[in-house]
Amino acid sequence: MKDQPCWIDSAPPWTTPQDEVPDRVDVVVIGAGYTGLSAARAVARGGASVAVFDRRALGEGASARNGGQVLTGLRPGAADLVARHGRQRARVLFAASLEAISALERLLAEESIACDCERVGHLEAAAKPSHFEHFKAEQELLAREFNHHVDLVPRALQDTELGAAGYHGLLVDAGSLAIHPVKYLHGLARAAMTAGARLRERTPVTRVRRTGVGFQVTAAGRKIDARDVIACTNGYTDRALPALRRRVVPVGSYAIATAPLPPLLATQLIPKRRVVFDSKYFLHYFRLSPDNRLVFGGRARFTPATPASTRASAAILQRAMLDLFPQMRDVPVDYAWSGNVDFTRDRLPHAGLVNGMHYAIGYGGHGIALATWLGTRIGECLLGRQADTPFHDLRFDAIPLYNGRPWFLPFAGLYYKWKDWVS
Repeated sequence: MKDQPCWIDSAPPWTTPQDEVPDRVDVVVIGAGYTGLSAARAVARGGASVAVFDRRALGEGASARNGGQVLTGLRPGAADLVARHGRQRARVLFAASLEAISALERLLAEESIACDCERVGHLEAAAKPSHFEHFKAEQELLAREFNHHVDLVPRALQDTELGAAGYHGLLVDAGSLAIHPVKYLHGLARAAMTAGARLRERTPVTRVRRTGVGFQVTAAGRKIDARDVIACTNGYTDRALPALRRRVVPVGSYAIATAPLPPLLATQLIPKRRVVFDSKYFLHYFRLSPDNRLVFGGRARFTPATPASTRASAAILQRAMLDLFPQMRDVPVDYAWSGNVDFTRDRLPHAGLVNGMHYAIGYGGHGIALATWLGTRIGECLLGRQADTPFHDLRFDAIPLYNGRPWFLPFAGLYYKWKDWVS
């Protein structure tokens, strides 16, 4: 097994130019994932100078390590959105998730980014009979309050959509996309650089200090003066950004990918090549890659990702995969990897200003389209355009008794396992 995402080997070779660290720019972007690159592209297209720094390789966080599922909706379901925010605000938040997908498709066309993007739709698989009953209520609520159509497939008919054992019916949403995450990452980086953004990977930002006229950012031992700073660090937010670090919790997400499957077997598993996730808190998600591998991931452990946890989680995921797909028992696993997603207290993305610094953060596993959209909107905001989003004015308090070290995650993991058991 290779300990890297399968997406890297199936993307064309890529080398990020190491631009010189400037003494002064209009905007410094911290984080070279989807959010940061989208923000840099927007700022540079507007004529401002921008430098992007990342302490890891380009997109080495979630942007290169996700499952390539571009999903409608948000991490909280429709009922949770209405209960917490009321009908009107919930509609606006849900509509933003759909606009983000449309904006992503427009960007791909405008920049001619070839990343195997297809509107295949998604399946949510009911882990228990009671979960399928919840799907019925969700379908009615989505139609009534959000004018959004989804279909239900009962267990007796679910083989038309999914050849997995152990599920109790499906919710089908035709609006979601599948994408090759690394091809998209490289295309977005190329678009940002073509617009004039400077990229610098493996260059950690160690300090951000307010000055009378803007900010002084320390990176690679150099001090850079900037009018504005955009923080796009998500599950990799560190001590350089303490105000944000107290507001987001990194949680490991783990994945494996099999050897390429014979076409007949691939069709048996996911006949319409939709992207799939299940209804548990400790969920599994899976899909067929463009080269016909089964990519199978989930929250195998409720802790930030480490090399040791990745190795242990690969075995856990392989057992779970075979429980669902026993016909895969003779198919080897070629890749295993992990990365961090980030969660906020309300499980919603947040964007805005903290200590004068712009940020977008907290996608909770729904980040491909939303990160692109929010990064772009923040970049446009810095150019003086009206670019607020419904995520800009959400209350975003620091988490009590938390300084960036998620000591409470093992307890949270036990709680969510209990909720999966009793639901």
